[in-house]
Amino acid sequence: MFDLSRRQFIGSLSALGAAGAAPGMAFSAVRKTTQAASAESAAAVSALEKAAAGFGNPLRLPGTSGLYGVLPASEFREVHVVRTEIEVLPGQRTPYLAYAVESGGKQFLNPALLARRGDEMRVRLVNDLDEPTVIHWHGLSLDARNDGNGMTVVEPGKSLDYAFQLRDRASMYWYHPHAHGFIAKQAYHGLASLLFIDDDEETALRRELDLALGETEIPLVLQDRQFDAQGRLQYVPTATDLAAGWVGERLLVNLTERPFIQAGRRIVRFRILNGSNARTYRLAFLQGGRRLGFFLAGTDGGLLAAPQRIDESFISPGQRLDVLVDLREISEGQAVTLASLAFDPMHAEGAGGHGGHDAGAMEGMADMAGMDHSKMAMPAASKANMAMDGDAHALLRIDVKASPAYSRKIPAVLSALPAAVAPKGAPRRMKLALDIKGHWTINGWTFDPKVVPVTVRRGTAETWLIENARRSMPHPMHLHGFKFRVLERLGSPAQVHALAGAKGLLAQDRGMLDTVHVWPGESVRIALDFSHPYAGDQDYVFHCHNLEHEEAGMMIRYAVKG
Repeated sequence: MFDLSRRQFIGSLSALGAAGAAPGMAFSAVRKTTQAASAESAAAVSALEKAAAGFGNPLRLPGTSGLYGVLPASEFREVHVVRTEIEVLPGQRTPYLAYAVESGGKQFLNPALLARRGDEMRVRLVNDLDEPTVIHWHGLSLDARNDGNGMTVVEPGKSLDYAFQLRDRASMYWYHPHAHGFIAKQAYHGLASLLFIDDDEETALRRELDLALGETEIPLVLQDRQFDAQGRLQYVPTATDLAAGWVGERLLVNLTERPFIQAGRRIVRFRILNGSNARTYRLAFLQGGRRLGFFLAGTDGGLLAAPQRIDESFISPGQRLDVLVDLREISEGQAVTLASLAFDPMHAEGAGGHGGHDAGAMEGMADMAGMDHSKMAMPAASKANMAMDGDAHALLRIDVKASPAYSRKIPAVLSALPAAVAPKGAPRRMKLALDIKGHWTINGWTFDPKVVPVTVRRGTAETWLIENARRSMPHPMHLHGFKFRVLERLGSPAQVHALAGAKGLLAQDRGMLDTVHVWPGESVRIALDFSHPYAGDQDYVFHCHNLEHEEAGMMIRYAVKG
């Protein structure tokens, strides 16, 4: 466990002392440059920077209490799921769902939890809502009882006790609800926050780069939301929204619309979570009409073996990116814009064009699948929302300010993460498709809580080949209980392949993942090791983290037999 108070943590995450500059680094991979991956037009980049120049709301950052207050995981003991109100849009009160905790005489809502690998967590979840809920500890390798996979839920007025050891590598994990039928709505209305796990490699990186949470190490939670005139969240998905995923037209970072932050001329770390229900982002840092290169340091499951120099990255719902941006080449008084660049979201491929920008694409999908048009009628609002997924948006302005001299260098080696190894034997195939009834499926299955269609043996290693149909849309596939390594991508669309290296791998594919984005027509081969220390059989789920797809049944149970 961290030996620092919350206030000390905010000031300096690891009580860092002075350290000498690290030696120069040699990178293990360089992003392949192709014509398809060429820089955005100067006009498009300038338009995004111009939009960000008008941002006027200070970015909400973790504090010592309140919303996103920093809390040691050892003090996260009795948690009430409550309905409350917060200010999201300036001057308006928004009804909100939150995990509420009282500790040390302070109130916390959706606290950002701090822990160290090996710590024990003991949590009592008390459900004060009028509907069932449960916490899923996204990315953690737990026994099924503590995973929060939705097989056991907490009914209104009831409680559930969790007890488990944090065995995972250091990373930024997160926690959110997972009661089937209520997942998307509860997460959309607020139930989600972060869990930081530390270990020796993580501590070494913070010391090397002189990082402090809330100052030079900034968590960024990306979400899109819809509000009414009174500032209340709107979530009323139509059949079309369930088929495509709910996309809101207001972009938020840490629940801040049109945010800005100040940063010194130094290396700044951004820990990024895509907390949206369905929206994918194509992230880039922009400055002076160009894309600013940055370094990918880690993914869902912690640090990479070595940093990867890139200038953009996709991030799908549920995924995390750990990036390092060197602002020393930016002059004091200038600004850097974090943006989502335009891309083809590939909704309803094979159904009449690029679904994200084709108002008739989902109707085309209905034709393709033999679906009832009366159930798939797409109101104008839904068409507009579909068009927004893949549109360019400025997300955050970073104002570069004067700062003390800084000479640190990013280490050439970040962790002892071994290379991915393919297990022997033929892969287990997982086919993603739309069936004739209009249901998103995995191997033709939709979720049935009474059926366990996949069984593996404890301690075995397997290769899974996740194959997305060409006539489909992207699916961010999330595995409970275990992380995995990506071995190969095949059939990637041009906008993805342009960013890939050997075996079609993207930069984030070089890390440990719990969620992988599989595009239409693409196949992703992953390696899994089903070793764990828990007695008896364990029961987990594998599902799409487009939350509307998950709720509509794109999820299966799988058992690890002891």
